[in-house]
Amino acid sequence: MARSLSQMMLKRFAAYPLARSSAITSRYSTSLPSDPDTHEDFRPASKLESSGLSLENIVEQDVKENPVMIYMKGVPDLPRCGFSSLAVRVLKEYNAPISARNILEDPELKNAVKAFSHWPTFPQIFINGEFIGGSDIILNMHQSGELKEKLKTIVDNQGKEE
Repeated sequence: MARSLSQMMLKRFAAYPLARSSAITSRYSTSLPSDPDTHEDFRPASKLESSGLSLENIVEQDVKENPVMIYMKGVPDLPRCGFSSLAVRVLKEYNAPISARNILEDPELKNAVKAFSHWPTFPQIFINGEFIGGSDIILNMHQSGELKEKLKTIVDNQGKEE
């Protein structure tokens, strides 16, 4: 009885076209509502915009102030793309302090980072203020031992602080 009931339900759900489900997901947007009746307290706000700095200045400040800075899809504990995940795993091998920004949260930040580095893809990794590249470059540097040398002073300084 239970099996036939579940099969009947499955057949009913399978009969619905997929296009209907895409209409439902379009309601969940991160763009600002154009409804004039929406109070500004309930509108989404970007933390970056409220800081008073331009996005270009934020990127420049991030790169200068953080020994290892990665602009990625997701965050180091929960990457949202395989390339970002690979870059984080390689960097974590050295126990270097990783600072990161999620470019999926703000498309304008993504464009500002691209303009800053003159590099079109993500993740983008900066070490000691120098643009290194993406996950493929980090992986090659790891395999050749070059990344260990690049991160040596950062890891040593971190050990002294602790």
